[in-house]
Amino acid sequence: MSSKEKYDVIGIGIGPFNLGLAALMEPIEELSAVFFDQSEGFNWHPGLMLSNATLQVPFLGDLVTMADPTSKFSFLNYMKESGRLYRFYIRENFFVLRKEYNAYCQWAVSKLPNCRFSHRVVSVGYDDGLYEVTVLNTRTAMTSKYYAEKLVLGTGTSPYIPDFINKNVLSKVIHTSEYLYYKPDILKKSSVSIIGSGQSAAEVFRDILPATEDGMQLNWFTRSSHFFPLENNAKLTLELTSPEYVDHFYSLPHEKRMQLLADQSGLYKGIDEDLINEIFNTLYEMSVENTPLNVELRSNLELNEVTTSVNGSCKLRFTQTELRQYYDCESDFVILATGYTYKEPDFLKGIEDRIDRMDNGRYNVQRHYTIDNNSGEIFVQNAELHTHGLVTPDLGMGAYRNSCIINRLTDREVYTVEKRIAFQEFGVTKAEDRLSRKEDMAVVTEGIK
Repeated sequence: MSSKEKYDVIGIGIGPFNLGLAALMEPIEELSAVFFDQSEGFNWHPGLMLSNATLQVPFLGDLVTMADPTSKFSFLNYMKESGRLYRFYIRENFFVLRKEYNAYCQWAVSKLPNCRFSHRVVSVGYDDGLYEVTVLNTRTAMTSKYYAEKLVLGTGTSPYIPDFINKNVLSKVIHTSEYLYYKPDILKKSSVSIIGSGQSAAEVFRDILPATEDGMQLNWFTRSSHFFPLENNAKLTLELTSPEYVDHFYSLPHEKRMQLLADQSGLYKGIDEDLINEIFNTLYEMSVENTPLNVELRSNLELNEVTTSVNGSCKLRFTQTELRQYYDCESDFVILATGYTYKEPDFLKGIEDRIDRMDNGRYNVQRHYTIDNNSGEIFVQNAELHTHGLVTPDLGMGAYRNSCIINRLTDREVYTVEKRIAFQEFGVTKAEDRLSRKEDMAVVTEGIK
């Protein structure tokens, strides 16, 4: 390579989605690529790497399998190479432990020399048909420039902290993403409050619950009307993660998309049903001897304010959303399970004039995941919830999106992209379209024979 390091593609951020892209691009000789991440190494949600926590998607939703089941980067190949395939087989559970998924991704990274960690992208410019990416090596403090025709942004989402909470002042308020770093200190507290009702809130609640038998007061408060399970366990409901539904959602007006996302929160923000049942069963077992439990669960509570009391504890003020009355509580420690949100990276300011935006300032993400004015240069991963719907953060659809991106990059079908997998229709389908669909399915069936 010449002194000017030029690639076809530069990926920025190495989470599961861009890592999957790197793995699927590895056998494509016509594409040169390099991926940068500012972290010291791959470590997926280390603050929530609880020993018994599992993914909420089956193992087939790994980095590559749904695009290429024969890929050497599959989870099953990792299990074979690590000598754990038969144990996994005997376990008979589709849902992988989160720490095992993390180890799998680290294994994939070890086989991909174009994934460079401790490399922070500080700026991006554009000149003479190329994107100029300035990268700081945080280990050597050296800065280098790299060039590419295309970019893929996989910088991910960041923990969401409500604006009224000042973490610089409230040292005893953390996000669930930091839980394990603070766990030893948390277990020494007399009272702990968890805010939120998603999977991470439930996992942290389950993890702390045994401490209540030693006297800790554990509170679990949520703004939701109830502690609700994920609703995507039903097979027909899972068809909402199909390419057809993405097409349908994408075709809707923006206002309707936002309304749908609000209505569909239970499809991607709920708690695994087995975990909810486990928590209830544990509470039931703890209550057998009629001893008052040091546990309080409340729904319909919207957190409005957190301040520090004279004794150093946290004072929480809520509004009961149905009664419209205040509810106050004090707690030694507060854990926010308030989810994650996308934050645009600062380095995009250098190419702002090349980005296509909606009237509200959000990316105008095209169907094939581009956000540039030419619809073929800057791709995004997990930044298109408002245009592509609830499948956006779904690990199981990562390989599908990466297939679309790779096919767009190469201008050919490197990976077959399923267009019709659902039994149900999501729009108003014309008779001739239904006939065409039946013919397509007949061809697939004949091919199988």
